[in-house]
Amino acid sequence: MLFNSYLFLFIFLPLCLAGFYLLKEKQATLAKVWLTCFSLWFYGYFNISYLLIILVSICGNYLIHKEIIRSREKQKNNVDKLLLILGVSGNLLLLFYFKYYDFFVENINILWNTGMTVRGILLPLGISFFTFQQISFLADTYRKELKKCNFVDYSLFVSFFPQLIAGPIVTHEEMLSQFQKIGKDDRSKKELQDLFLQGIYVFTLGLAKKVLLADTFGRAVDYAYSNVAGVNGLESFLVILFYSLQLYFDFSGYCDMAKGLAGLFGMSISNNFNSPYQSLNIIDFWKRWHITLSRFFTQNIYIPLGGNRRGRARTYSNLFLVFFLSGIWHGAGWNFILWGILHGSLYVITRMILDRKRPEGKIKAYEIKKNSVVSKLKIWGGRIFTFSYVSFAWVYFRSATVQQGNALLKNLIAKPWQLPSETFLDFFNLGEFWYPMKVMGLARLPFARAYLMVGFLLVSLGIVFLGKNIEQIREKFTPTAMNACISALLFVWCVVSLSGISTFLYFNF
Repeated sequence: MLFNSYLFLFIFLPLCLAGFYLLKEKQATLAKVWLTCFSLWFYGYFNISYLLIILVSICGNYLIHKEIIRSREKQKNNVDKLLLILGVSGNLLLLFYFKYYDFFVENINILWNTGMTVRGILLPLGISFFTFQQISFLADTYRKELKKCNFVDYSLFVSFFPQLIAGPIVTHEEMLSQFQKIGKDDRSKKELQDLFLQGIYVFTLGLAKKVLLADTFGRAVDYAYSNVAGVNGLESFLVILFYSLQLYFDFSGYCDMAKGLAGLFGMSISNNFNSPYQSLNIIDFWKRWHITLSRFFTQNIYIPLGGNRRGRARTYSNLFLVFFLSGIWHGAGWNFILWGILHGSLYVITRMILDRKRPEGKIKAYEIKKNSVVSKLKIWGGRIFTFSYVSFAWVYFRSATVQQGNALLKNLIAKPWQLPSETFLDFFNLGEFWYPMKVMGLARLPFARAYLMVGFLLVSLGIVFLGKNIEQIREKFTPTAMNACISALLFVWCVVSLSGISTFLYFNF
C-alpha cells in the first residue's frame, strides 16, 4: 500500500485512526494491537507472502532479545554475546538471501564459469530497514541500554507503518517510551489537537513533493534511462539534474509524510532529512541525507571498528569501509558499490583536508563570517561542488548497470547539445498549467513548450537550495485558516493528480 493512493487516503488511514482513538483511552493494549494489525495489513498489501517473512523476523528477534535479558540476569556474559552474534547473523543471512543471493550467484557463475541456478528471488519491501532496526535493537539490549520490552510494544516498534518501508531507522529509546504512553498521555487536549493538525499539514506538504514534483521529474528520467542511446547531450545533462531533484523530493516527501502520519497518532519520529543539497561539503551532506542510516553505521560499524581512536590511517579506512558497505546496503549491483566508493573516496579526501587544516580534530565545514563576501563565495562554491558531485554519483545509483551509467555520461561529450525533443518536454506540459498558457496566448511564443520545464526546474532548485526544511516549518506551524487552506488546496491537487500512482524510490532498498 502506498501513502499516495486512494486506498490509503480514504479507507486505510481513516479506519486506522478511528479505531486507534476509540481504543486508546480505555484499552491501550488493544489500541497498540489495532495499530500493529493495520501496520501488518499495510505491509502485506504489497504481497501477502511478505507477512510471513516479517512475522518470523519479529518473533525470532524478540525471542533472542528475551534470552539476552535472561542471560544477563543470570550473569552469563559469554552467553549473551553468543546470542547477539546469533541474532545479528540470522538477520544478515535473511537479508543476504532475499537481497544478495542472486547477485552473488551471478558473479560466481561469471568468475568460475559455474552453472549455479539464479532463483529470481523477489525482494521483500523494506527488508533492509526493518532488519537494521532489529539489529540495532539487539545491540542496544546487549549493551544494557534497554530494559525488558513486551511483545506487543516490540511488534509495533518494528511494524509501525509510517516508517516501516523506507525509514527512518528508529531506535528503541525514540519509540518505545511513546508506545508505553498510549492511554497514559499527560499532554493537554489542545497540545494533541495542534499536533494532529500539524501532522495533516506536514503530510500534505510531503504528498505534494512526491506527487507534484518528484513524479513529474520521474517521468522524464524513466523515459531517458529506458532510451539512453536516443537522448542528446543536453537531455542527458537535464536527466542527471532531474534525477537529483526527483530523488530529493521523493525521499524528502516520504520522510515528511512519515513524520506527519506519526503526528496524527500523537507521536514523533526521528528527523531523517535536513536540506542535504544545502551542504557545504560531502561530510556535511552525510549529516543531512538519510540521517538515521548514517547513525546506524556510525554506532554499529564505525565505532566498533575503532572509529577515530586508532590513528588517522585507521580512521580513513574505517570511513571508507562504511561507505563501501552503504553502497552494498542500497542494492545488489556493482553500480551501487561504485556509488559507495565514489562517496567514500570524496569523504576521506575531504576529511584529510580538514584534518590538516584543523589538527585538533574539530571538523567544521567553514568558519563563516556573516558579512564576508569571501565566506559567502566559499559557501556557495561548496554547495555547488557538492551538489554537482552528488548528482554525478546518482547516475550510477539510478542506472541498472555501470555500463548504462557510463553511456549516459558519455552522451554529455559524444552527443550534440540540441534542444530537448517534444516527447521529452511533454512530461512537464501538465494540463493545469498548459491550458492557462493557451488562454493567455503564451503557448504561441517561441519555445513555449520548454517554459514549464524551465519553471519546474527553477522552482525546484529554489526549494532545495533556499527553502526551509520540514523541521523549520514544523517549529513555526500554527493552526491558522491560511495553513488550513494551503493543506486543502494541495491535498485536492494531489488527489486529482493520483491517476498515475508511483512507488517511492527508497522502497527498492
